[in-house]
Amino acid sequence: MDERQPDSNRADIILVALIPLLAVAALYAQHFVEPMVAIQAAPSVRPVMPAVEVWLSTADHRLKLAPQPDIDTRSHDASPADIVIDVNTRYQTMTGFGAAMTDSSAWLLQNTLNALQRRALLRELYGPPPNLNLNMMRLIVGASDFSLKLYTLDDIPFGQTDPQLQHFNVAPNLQDVIPVVREVLSIHPEMLIVASPWSAPAWMKTNGNLIGGELLEQYESTYADYLVKYLDTYRGHGIPIFALTLQNEPAYSPISYPGMVMSAETRARIVARYLGPKLAGRKPRTAILDWDHNWSHPEQPLSVLANAEAARYIDGVAWHCYEGSQHEQGRVHRQHPDKDAYITECSGGDWPLNMNGELLWFTRNLLVTGTRQWARGVIYWNLALDENHGPHFGGCQACKGVITIDSQTGAVTRNDEYYALAHFSRFVLPGAARVKSNDTDADKGIANVAFQNEFDGSMVLVMVNIKKAARPVSVADGRFRFEYTMPPESVATFVWNPDLPAALVRRALRWLGHGGSST
Repeated sequence: MDERQPDSNRADIILVALIPLLAVAALYAQHFVEPMVAIQAAPSVRPVMPAVEVWLSTADHRLKLAPQPDIDTRSHDASPADIVIDVNTRYQTMTGFGAAMTDSSAWLLQNTLNALQRRALLRELYGPPPNLNLNMMRLIVGASDFSLKLYTLDDIPFGQTDPQLQHFNVAPNLQDVIPVVREVLSIHPEMLIVASPWSAPAWMKTNGNLIGGELLEQYESTYADYLVKYLDTYRGHGIPIFALTLQNEPAYSPISYPGMVMSAETRARIVARYLGPKLAGRKPRTAILDWDHNWSHPEQPLSVLANAEAARYIDGVAWHCYEGSQHEQGRVHRQHPDKDAYITECSGGDWPLNMNGELLWFTRNLLVTGTRQWARGVIYWNLALDENHGPHFGGCQACKGVITIDSQTGAVTRNDEYYALAHFSRFVLPGAARVKSNDTDADKGIANVAFQNEFDGSMVLVMVNIKKAARPVSVADGRFRFEYTMPPESVATFVWNPDLPAALVRRALRWLGHGGSST
């Protein structure tokens, strides 16, 4: 309970409001001198130059999101710059960054760490900056390859059916997934969760099995009910679902873990006739994302979006990184600019091509190029796996999590993916707009993407040098410019505010709007 007196509250508010006003007054005090003094000497007023903060990671792991000395800026002159930022040309607004809370990740967090260790780690991952500030998550409806057993949320004896879903239950999630996600939400209540099923219950499928097969057309409406029931049940446990996909990787039929082929025609029919109408009147409405598979087959989501009845209910397209080009993601968005793009799965692993680490690949290909090609959010695959790349049921034998938790000791290793995500999630805040910056990847070997945060107007630029030599880079932003030499094989995040007095005012107003809360 707050026992301060009303007068004290009022004084606090006045003090906070005065801070930015005093800053503005200090900056512009020269405008209020006596007229006679102004006549005698009228020195030129130099603009206040912002300092640029820098955080740096190197592929050799010598530096890991390490703060560097600030960079001084100077007035932008007529000389050319390598990277030119145009804050007036704006693209998508960002929802955020995160990773999947698979059964394996939740089980490790719940069973390998004690309550204090788990709380501290979750706060590091999901707490506000300077923590990682992850604010997106993917959940699996039933089992995936990263589960400890096969199951769905309506399993009944072989040969029986349950069209009324009387046996629906989330019992398999009550010991780990649900409590861990609830704990995450207690740290970050605005978490955006994307849910994806790997398979319908076996009794709905052509082969009566969770592995392989397709959905029987007679159960398409029931399958939509199954997904809606999942949304309602999880909401009942205090877990709201931001977006839903119909099927994970619908063009692939795995042989060792749950999966189900689902054609574009089937997905369009289910959305148009059943799932779309069932979700349309709900508040808050859960978004529907199509595809949830690789960049290599843009014709799949394009086919679904060509169906006008389905397209009216579809909010965006979900993409995976394992085949194809990010530019196909951009092409689909440009053909349907009213549909958002999200990257909902991409995993690293201990395979030969990545033995030198994955910092550069994930930052350049997934995060920089992915957002330049219109992704509003980027979700990595497993949040946490153990030292044996598990536990898991079939599927990938060498996948890595954002972190590795030792199954015997509980020791946490922060992998390259952790730092790749951190270079974005700590600085590019929800609501930030991607702004124009010229593409320097092909000609200069420096990938870059720029954003402007909504709440204070600060600028964020992420650059990746994939070359084995240092590269000097010049950056121009409106009236200002700065130079920096990117170390070999490195990632850097630059943050500056071109209008600090206005930023202080916005921060004060935001503080007052939240009742003085610092969270």
